[in-house]
Order: sequence, then structure tokens, then C-alpha cells
Amino acid sequence: MTEPPDGSRVVAAGTLVTGDAPPGPGWVAVDGDRVVATGSGAPPREPERTAAVVVPGFVDLHCHGGGGASFGADPDGSAHVAAVHAAHGTTTMLASLVTLAPEELRRAVDGLAGLVADGVVAGVHLEGPWLSASRCGAHDPALLRDPDPAELGPLLDTGLISMVTLAPERPGGTAAIGAVAGSGALAAIGHTTATYDQTRRALDAGARVGTHLFNAMDPLHHRDPGPVAALLTDPRAVVELICDGVHVHPALWQIVAGAAPGRMVAVTDAMAAAGNGDGSYRLGPLPVEVTDGVARVPGGSIAGSTATADVLFRNLVRNHPGSREEGLTHAVACTSATPARTLGRDDIGCLRPGARADLVLLDDDLAVVSVLRGGSPVGTGG
Repeated sequence: MTEPPDGSRVVAAGTLVTGDAPPGPGWVAVDGDRVVATGSGAPPREPERTAAVVVPGFVDLHCHGGGGASFGADPDGSAHVAAVHAAHGTTTMLASLVTLAPEELRRAVDGLAGLVADGVVAGVHLEGPWLSASRCGAHDPALLRDPDPAELGPLLDTGLISMVTLAPERPGGTAAIGAVAGSGALAAIGHTTATYDQTRRALDAGARVGTHLFNAMDPLHHRDPGPVAALLTDPRAVVELICDGVHVHPALWQIVAGAAPGRMVAVTDAMAAAGNGDGSYRLGPLPVEVTDGVARVPGGSIAGSTATADVLFRNLVRNHPGSREEGLTHAVACTSATPARTLGRDDIGCLRPGARADLVLLDDDLAVVSVLRGGSPVGTGG
């Protein structure tokens, strides 16, 4: 049996899901901010913490807000968003920004610089303003525009941008994808009317992510397959799904999992109401009304989700057609391992020696009991 190193702290689980081994009883040893050992069965010494289920910290590639606030120019508000989601198990996240006027967009990016430097967020995701007007969803159509190197270049030069979602069919779209990929950021296809062939060209140009698959893009059709088919059939692309039970029917989750094994990423696409309840909010410049947990802009378009990552995790397990153990394995892949790999990170999204000690402790019903980020407790459950 592997022994936890002297001085390390042990967390025991009735079911441990490391991302590398089948789920089962086990333990994790933490020293400082790192995992230093894992083992199966009962822990060799008295654990510091025990939970029914222990999984790696969640990694959310697409999140706009939570707790009544949104990511943007106000560092305190953005820090609050990150803290709300951390309490629900998200230990790594991108700060997503919606379509804004050029000056406002730059202020919002600059406002996040300190949080990126401190590791509170892993980077900035620009969802817009280079999107399709007819698939704009909850983005202000008056602010949508074609990608301009004079605007995009300086944003990429900040070194803060980790992902950019754009519609490749817009004039200059394919060139912009090449610029994003060339900067080291992820180029994502979304809010788009791109044809199958246009999407394939975008993937050839360097796009590697499909932003919230099915939502805000032309639907799959047997004679006009569009972006959905291009993204699902290209092994280079990962595809986001908002697994809140509102945006995409759970039956589609299983189709995507089968069509794109190892390439499905669950995202919250959360807005300010996540963790906060019904009421009136804003998403960028647009008013949003949240009723029964569903956010909509005037006119009826869904305006992001009100889910936190633990909700996605539970949904994935409960809607999996296989055993609970298979559901847990799939959920960890979608909420932790695959998004971490998408970011090019091997130190998060898993529980193995050398990884950052990001752990989510859950009860039998998969509700969050406590969260460790870098070995330290976060949120109300810590």
C-alpha cells in the first residue's frame, strides 16, 4: 500500500474519483498546495477530512458571473464572482465577457488583469463582439462587428486572453481565428451561421472549441449539417455543453458523449444570478429577468445559465445511462479532466501526485460539503 508522506494531510473518500483510476474507496494526501499521494481502500492513518465522494476541482471554461455580479472592469465584483463559484467546487475558471463597445471591452479586460496575475481566474474569455447578428442570443446586436486586427491584436497582446469565441463566417473571421490561435489562446466557434465547410475551414485555421454546442448556432440538418456536425466529427475540437437541463436536453448529452468521446466539456455559461436566485439582472448592457431559475433577455432569448458547476456534475451523473461509477467517471471527465486538458494544463483537473490540491468533497447526494483549492479550504463549507 502506498503510504502518505510524513506531515501530509489525508482526505478519505467512500468513493474517490481521481480521473486516472476507476472510482472506489480511497484517499488523497495533501502537502502544502499539492497532492503528494493517493491510494485505494482505507487510509493508512486517521484522515483530516472524510466525505462520501471526492473528485477533482471543477474547471469551467465559460462563466460570466454569479452571486449578483459579473466579470468585468470592477476587480472586487469579479473576485466575488470567482469566490461564489469556488464555494460550489470551481477551482479553475475563465472569466467570460460578453459583447461590449471597444473601449468598454478593453476596460473590462484590464480590470481582470490583477485576478489573472493572482491566479484567481486562469484567463479571460472573449465571447464576442465578433458574432453573428442572427445568432446573437443575449448579446447586444448593435455592438456586434467584424473582427478588426486593430482591435483584436492589442487585446491578444495583453497576454490575458485565454479564449475567443467568434463567428468564422464574418468578414475576416478565419484570419482572426488564425491570429487567436497564433497568440496561444483558444479559438472557439460560436454564435454562428457558419456552414459545414466554413466551420471546417475555421478548424483548419486553428479553431479548437465549439462554444455551447447547439445553442446560438444553426441546427444540425441531414442535408445541411452546419457547424454541429463539423465540430462533432473533427477530433481536434472539444465541444462545450451547458448541462443545466435548460439549454440542451439530456438525451443530446449522451449523443454528444458517444459522437465525441473525450471531447465533451460541461460549462456553466453562468450569469450574475448563479447562486443568487430569481430577479432582475444585467448581462453586459442588456437587462435580464430570471424566473424559476431561467434567465432571459427581453424578447425571450435565454441569457446564460443560473447553474454552478456542482449542478452540472450532479446532472451528468444522474442522467448517465450506465452505473453510478460510470456516471461519476464521465462527470469528472466533462467537468474537470477534459477542460483542464483543453487549457493545456496537467496540474489541475485530476488527483495525482504533483497536481495542485484542488478537491471537491461531496455527500451521498453529490452536494458540496467542502472545497480545497491549492490545499486550502474555500467557501462556506471549508
